[in-house]
Amino acid sequence: MKTVNRSTKATSSHSNPELLLDNQLCFALYSASLAMTKIYKPVLDAIGLTYPQYLVMLVLWERDGLTVSALGERLSLDSGTLTPLLKRMEVAGIVARKRSGEDERRVEVFVTDSGITLKAQATSVPRCVASQTGYAIPEILALTKEVQKLRASLKS
Repeated sequence: MKTVNRSTKATSSHSNPELLLDNQLCFALYSASLAMTKIYKPVLDAIGLTYPQYLVMLVLWERDGLTVSALGERLSLDSGTLTPLLKRMEVAGIVARKRSGEDERRVEVFVTDSGITLKAQATSVPRCVASQTGYAIPEILALTKEVQKLRASLKS
């Protein structure tokens, strides 16, 4: 059996900087996403939402009465992930799901009065998160636009 020489030469990636972990865009995005989710957790816990529930509410506060499929498309979530989430939110009383009067196969999602009240509590979330990042709001918006541009180029 041949032994593997694990000298520094064999494991060094100085000659391949493209293989350094810190040079990987995917890892930078992944680890930043994990860090952001950690920042959101206590802020959202205070208003009784999970991070995915917060995302759903953001979309519904923009446009109430979306179908489950439109909501899933907006959030890049499939119905297998979204439906149980919406059921829990309905039990919590912040959304209501109703079959469409035009097409019973379609389910529409509406914000309840409790969900509307929650919106007032959620107005502090972006400021709390921004203060944790050390970035000014214009910098956050610029970075967000760059990440959205990247996402759009990956989808095409």
